[in-house]
Amino acid sequence: MALDRPFDPETKIVSRSSRPEVLERGCDICVVGSGASGMSAAIEAARAGRDVILIDGLPSLGGQAVNSIIGMFCGLFTPGDNGRQLTHGVADELLEELGAAGDLKVVGGGVMKVAMYDEVALGRWVERKILEAGVTPLTGAIIRRVNRDGRRVISIDAATRHGDVRVKADAFIDATGDAAITWEAGFDCRMHKNGQVYGSQMLVIENFNDDKRPGWEEMGARIRDKGGDYGMMRRDGFALRYPDRDVAIVNMTHIETPLDPFEAAEKQIDGKDQADRTLVFLRNEFPEAFGKAKIRAYGLPGIRQTRWIVGTHHLTVDEVRAGKKFDDAIARCSWPLEQHHNREGYVWEVFDEDHVHTVPLGSITVAGADNLCAVGRCIDADSAALSSVRVMGPCIAMGAAAAHALDLAGSGSVHQIDIGALKQRIRHNIED
Repeated sequence: MALDRPFDPETKIVSRSSRPEVLERGCDICVVGSGASGMSAAIEAARAGRDVILIDGLPSLGGQAVNSIIGMFCGLFTPGDNGRQLTHGVADELLEELGAAGDLKVVGGGVMKVAMYDEVALGRWVERKILEAGVTPLTGAIIRRVNRDGRRVISIDAATRHGDVRVKADAFIDATGDAAITWEAGFDCRMHKNGQVYGSQMLVIENFNDDKRPGWEEMGARIRDKGGDYGMMRRDGFALRYPDRDVAIVNMTHIETPLDPFEAAEKQIDGKDQADRTLVFLRNEFPEAFGKAKIRAYGLPGIRQTRWIVGTHHLTVDEVRAGKKFDDAIARCSWPLEQHHNREGYVWEVFDEDHVHTVPLGSITVAGADNLCAVGRCIDADSAALSSVRVMGPCIAMGAAAAHALDLAGSGSVHQIDIGALKQRIRHNIED
């Protein structure tokens, strides 16, 4: 309906006579990164009564879970058809609310009991939950500098398209995935020693016939036999339909994920090229299922491991395999070891149905820092151990633990908190 009022063509001229002042904001806890772990940390900290600012470099919240279209919450359950849920808190709300709306389905069994989700619905859910909790979001903010005073981080300088911002806080949570806050603050970090760990370019396809879709073994065998003919780097993967919807997520790529800015830009374009070759492969090799398939969406590069912290405990693959129950455990997991350090595929080692391993507080507390924790895929572990615990189930638990640990620390050191008090707060994530 056209409004019955005249057009307003007037403009005014503005100019910047001097560099604008840096906008300063303060809070109790600043979380950087809004993926599964950062979202959980921000909500838990706010619900504990803390004033929280949540920073993300993208213009929207949700991190890789939303913007890389991962499509599945892995690591929430133990193995087996009757696997039990290991992570609760925010995870309970996510499962219940998205599930009730038909935007999340728990599917599979055995090793692969996962929660598939609609990434658009998840993105809106994260935004609503953040605002309902009273968290202040700052999106599109690129970290330029981390300022510290000895063992304490005191502020973060970020650049936005609307001007520079300085966020001061009593405590910080590094949920960046690349340990960016820890790195920029000058604390020690780790990287994979031999080469790198590959990420994936996820894509969403439509216009396919799921009734004709081949099984995982047949598809895997065809990729191994014919993938090279199509220029595919990775020789395994899957195309998995979202329940009750005519879209599928496809993961058949391996992409390099360098930390050099120019290389990163180049490799994310290469990832889409790989995805395009994947679709050609599917159309030609399985025409009855995918002959008319089209790409509906490309995710942002899905990054698994690049750089992570040096904590006060270095989680090892032997501890994961042994199912070690740490005295300061803050998260549980049963997801297989899944290391993507080979171009053509990955190493996959599954656990028995009764297996559970844990993540200790020492793996999320940054060595040398009193008011900084890291959560998600940048905690301290060897490269193989990290491949199991970096999935979204335990990441949600890590975020909750970091929020409560820093709340308990107050103006003191996170390395000297009452572990018993912390375990009481997060008991639903460490006890049955």
